[in-house]
Amino acid sequence: MTNKSGERETSSLFFYEEESPLENVSVKETFSVTEEMSGHRLDFVISRQLGLSRGFSQKLIKEGRTSLLPERRIKPSIKVGTGDVITVSVPPEETLDLEPEDIPFEELYSDTDIIVINKPAGLVVHPAPGHWTGTLVHGLLYRYPDIGSLNGVKRPGIVHRLDATTSGLMVVARNGLAQEGLFRDFKARRVEKEYLALCWGTPPSPKGEIRYPVGRDPYNKLKMAVTEEGRDARTDYESIWSSNGRTLLRCRLHTGRTHQIRVHMAAIKCPLVGDRTYAPSRPSPFAEDRVFLHSWKLCFEHPRSKEKMAFRAPLPRELADVLKDIFNK
Repeated sequence: MTNKSGERETSSLFFYEEESPLENVSVKETFSVTEEMSGHRLDFVISRQLGLSRGFSQKLIKEGRTSLLPERRIKPSIKVGTGDVITVSVPPEETLDLEPEDIPFEELYSDTDIIVINKPAGLVVHPAPGHWTGTLVHGLLYRYPDIGSLNGVKRPGIVHRLDATTSGLMVVARNGLAQEGLFRDFKARRVEKEYLALCWGTPPSPKGEIRYPVGRDPYNKLKMAVTEEGRDARTDYESIWSSNGRTLLRCRLHTGRTHQIRVHMAAIKCPLVGDRTYAPSRPSPFAEDRVFLHSWKLCFEHPRSKEKMAFRAPLPRELADVLKDIFNK
């Protein structure tokens, strides 16, 4: 596994000077303001230097955990200059009650702020009832024991999810700054997400937009459905080819509702192959709980450098084999 070509070398953001050898004590971070950061607000500089969110940086300042040389009145909006020395007393991290586990997943890229992974189907992203162990979160804690504190809590920064039945690309934040920036971009719909999906039948047109509100199914709380009370959801699709009663699609999400593509395709009478939830009467080519849906393309702006990042992941073998079987019939 290699980092993205051309990545500049970066040193660790965290160099700790402990106040005492005792556990559960604050840790002092001391650094000088660079010329690049000169003229910026104190909370912004702390956020960038320590990898914290702006909100958490402001909280530390307001709690009196920050000092500044030359000395002057401290507030989040104060402007700092080149050579100013900032000291921040960071409280100890809260540790979630999660045991790291060696969970297999492919890492495509990592730096001090983000991790881009290719999630296999069958892997649940976050602990939930029925899945308190063996999740991606457990695997991230195992593989990255030094993962940064996310605003005072030591945990992987899950900023978006994929269903357990879905494979493909995900980006994970390693610190509060990255989490805040990625959350903002996902909410503003600046992140490009494309999926490859195989559906039953043929959509009404080769290319189109599905815009139905998606919410919890009032008759089955384990499912989502198109409902008047649901949240706005938009999926663009484009047919790549059709054969033997099935169509391979490229789907682009403009919103990120739970089961969005699965619900939208079922709503136009073209449910996804393998989807036992939304097409229970259709045969599935998979022995396990697997849907033919793969997050193959992910583009976003790096939360620190603002560089445009673009990643692609080819279809996994179990999906490629389904396509071969269709063509061979």
